[in-house]
Amino acid sequence: MPAPFPKEFREDVIRVAKSREPGVTIAQIAKDFGIHPGTLDNWLRTDRVDAGEQAGTTTTEAAEVRELRKRNRLLEQENEVLRRAAAYFAQAHLSGK
Repeated sequence: MPAPFPKEFREDVIRVAKSREPGVTIAQIAKDFGIHPGTLDNWLRTDRVDAGEQAGTTTTEAAEVRELRKRNRLLEQENEVLRRAAAYFAQAHLSGK
């Protein structure tokens, strides 16, 4: 997967696309900046969602969900370790060790 474009670059491209002259297409702007038109369309959609102009998950909400999923995975792993340790100690206790 290619490295993400710098935030400043994305912001500049979005600003240019939002203030474009009539008749200038998203595809033309994308070509001028060397990005895929679909990429620019995604950036514009994300900008509208973040601005509250369109329904959807904001960038902040998406980051929070990613962080919570990561935390949940860690807690599940910790629980599994504790379950195995409890089973081990219960077995050791029953066998008289």
